Amino acid sequence: MSALCCRPISVVSTGQNYAVKMFLTSAIRSVVSQTSRQVRSLHQSAARAGAGGIFVHRDTPDNNPDTPFEFTVDNLKRIDAIISMYPEGHKQAATIPVLDLAQRQHGWLPISAMNKVAEVLEVPPMRIYEVATFYTMFLRQPVGKYHIQICTTTPCMLCDSDSILEALQNKLGIKVGGMTADKMFSLIEVECLGACVNAPMVQINDNYYEDLSPKDIDQIIDELKAGQVPPPGPRNGRFSCEPAGGLTSLSEPPPGPGFGVRADL
Repeated sequence: MSALCCRPISVVSTGQNYAVKMFLTSAIRSVVSQTSRQVRSLHQSAARAGAGGIFVHRDTPDNNPDTPFEFTVDNLKRIDAIISMYPEGHKQAATIPVLDLAQRQHGWLPISAMNKVAEVLEVPPMRIYEVATFYTMFLRQPVGKYHIQICTTTPCMLCDSDSILEALQNKLGIKVGGMTADKMFSLIEVECLGACVNAPMVQINDNYYEDLSPKDIDQIIDELKAGQVPPPGPRNGRFSCEPAGGLTSLSEPPPGPGFGVRADL
């Protein structure tokens, strides 16, 4: 009888221990998660770093449906040319290039510009919002005249992109996601820009600056401040993405036709 009475007590006790263990495990995970959020991540999304990938809209004095935006006459002609490249009845296919045109005209994409794109392409505004919120190349908040995107993902990080980021922040006096008081420069941290072999690198507007050192950053920023556009590409003297130490293969003239073919053939 006593053995039967003890069995349910043992089961309840085991269940309580399991519940306590699960609670403590959950609490520890929560603390670790909160702590890790306070440590700078090596990889930051463009949205979190201040680029265009924000997924909600809140009306502000400079970004609301009444914000003035009209395409210029020249850009309307460009839009007609863009639309003509797609089959009749498929204007929506021109969404990305027309959004890009609006952004180049205005510098960024207020909601009024997106609404105008929807009007021109004869689609519901939501179709334009879907595209503009998906691609982080579309900037939905103001940026500087020179918008600097620094890559800090693995190849660039291994080539000391942190020193480039530090040089940018010190030179401009702003942090990631910030813009200088004169609205000349803005800075964000982004994922891979596809120039891994030339790491570390930054993109400034449409130009790539590669194989950078902190000294290069000083020179590039000074030239931009002076109204000049530094030549894009590698800064260490190499051409494109050729090996930094010179050719390691295909270093001799190629053999002519018939090389290695049997003589009797």
